[in-house]
Amino acid sequence: MVDTLLDYALARQIQTVLVMHFIEGMKQSKISERLNLSTSKVNRLIAQGRKLGMVQIEISSPWQRLTDLERRLVAASRLRSAVVTPTLSDKPDTQLGQVGGAAANLLVETLRDGDVVAITGGKAISAVVEKLSPERSLDVTVVPLTGGVQGKYYTDVNHLVSRMAERLGGRAMLVHAPLLAENREQREMLCAMHPVREVFELARRANVVLTGIGSIAPRGSSYYDLAPLSEADGKALVNLGVGAEFMAYLIGQNGRVADYALNSRLVAVHPSELASCRQVIGVASGAQKVDPIRAVLRGGFLSTLVTDERTVEAVVARLEGEVHVA
Repeated sequence: MVDTLLDYALARQIQTVLVMHFIEGMKQSKISERLNLSTSKVNRLIAQGRKLGMVQIEISSPWQRLTDLERRLVAASRLRSAVVTPTLSDKPDTQLGQVGGAAANLLVETLRDGDVVAITGGKAISAVVEKLSPERSLDVTVVPLTGGVQGKYYTDVNHLVSRMAERLGGRAMLVHAPLLAENREQREMLCAMHPVREVFELARRANVVLTGIGSIAPRGSSYYDLAPLSEADGKALVNLGVGAEFMAYLIGQNGRVADYALNSRLVAVHPSELASCRQVIGVASGAQKVDPIRAVLRGGFLSTLVTDERTVEAVVARLEGEVHVA
């Protein structure tokens, strides 16, 4: 509140300058010319007005509801932050493109020269890569978190690592090994090979991780592109309490990595090895991702989630419901 002892003439002069500068958008040089004041005097009056509390800035956004959803999601989970886009289409690919664009912007804002970026494959990460358009080249190294999947070129992790490095202006390091070994022993052998071990060690020390969140519900699930399972097997997994696929690992509805045989055959960095990463960003969109997102959030694997309004409304409703029940 303005000091009542402030000289009235000075107060009016400050008010006039503040209105001209903040309301009418005039430059300080123009104000000084109009009021016959020096530029330094105008600058001092503006500074004095700020100090006296005469300037109050209020920002109003047409997307305030999205900001509110982000806050609710963070409050109901172990996330540090969230990015929620408006749900503008009922077409899954269109909406995923919208979410991918938001994640691409976040990634570019987050990265610093010298950073290592570790990513998974999948449709969500592909959507992010296609939207990347930094204003300058970034001196970063992009590495995969998992082995590759034969026959899935555009969503394969090595392809996306190469594309991301190209778009960011950085360099790529690839893992020339399959995602799924034939048995645990073969998995250990592959992970011990120097070219694979070198990349995965770099991935474990990544500054930024970008990963999708997969559904294991039978209809439309991309997990069946990764593992040789039948639809009946998928239904059985759901009945056993498996809730999500994360970095190719099956995650229980309780948020823990499932004790399932296929998990022991994965040529991939384990989710628990990301704890020291500066930021772990998850990207997912759609009704079929609500339960998988909830499972991954329970596990505390992510620091940031990027999703759409309709998806997060369902996730938040369930998470807040759990809190109320507890």
